[in-house]
Amino acid sequence: MAARYRAEDEYDYLFKLVLIGDSGVGKSNILSRFTKNEFNLESKSTIGVEFATRSLNIDGKVIKAQIWDTAGQERYRAITSAYYRGAVGALLVYDVTRHITFENVERWLRELRDHTDPNIVVMLIGNKSDLRHLVAVSVEEGKSLAERESLYFMETSALEATNVENAFAEVLTQIHRIVSKKAVETGEEGAASSALPKGETLNVKDDVSPLKRFGCCSS
Repeated sequence: MAARYRAEDEYDYLFKLVLIGDSGVGKSNILSRFTKNEFNLESKSTIGVEFATRSLNIDGKVIKAQIWDTAGQERYRAITSAYYRGAVGALLVYDVTRHITFENVERWLRELRDHTDPNIVVMLIGNKSDLRHLVAVSVEEGKSLAERESLYFMETSALEATNVENAFAEVLTQIHRIVSKKAVETGEEGAASSALPKGETLNVKDDVSPLKRFGCCSS
């Protein structure tokens, strides 16, 4: 099995990802679960912006993700432009136990699209899937919205570490394939990575498989 990463400063690509969504949906715990494999039941609301990094081996390349996490409260909205600048991927998170956080997804999506490249890879995430007895947003609702808006979709549990790794890996994989495809089209060196076998780096459960968006990547 290949090493997950080499040294912290050795990587083939650096991709900026942003975590967005209402306050309290679990963005910070998703980040800490992915980057440190930690979960904090007492986590406080994020003040301003925090970011963390982690590297994964994707399609034979070391991809370093720089993940930005911000508070969902309105009073921090002034940081919007700087927060989104340079982002090539986003995880848009709602809480499956609070329908209002799902209703606000479209507002977050509008803001994201106003401030980022149209090719940004967006994963819609229904977090807190472990709270099954409190579910207010069904998997079908999440999938339906994702299909309508051409997003990828997964349900996660930062508490139980369910699909957190898969969600980030899928976003990074799709970003890498878009970058590789562009490199092939422009004839840049190192573009051969796009010809590598697809779908071998992930083990995503059927019931939460991401909805494919890009025609280049579904073959």
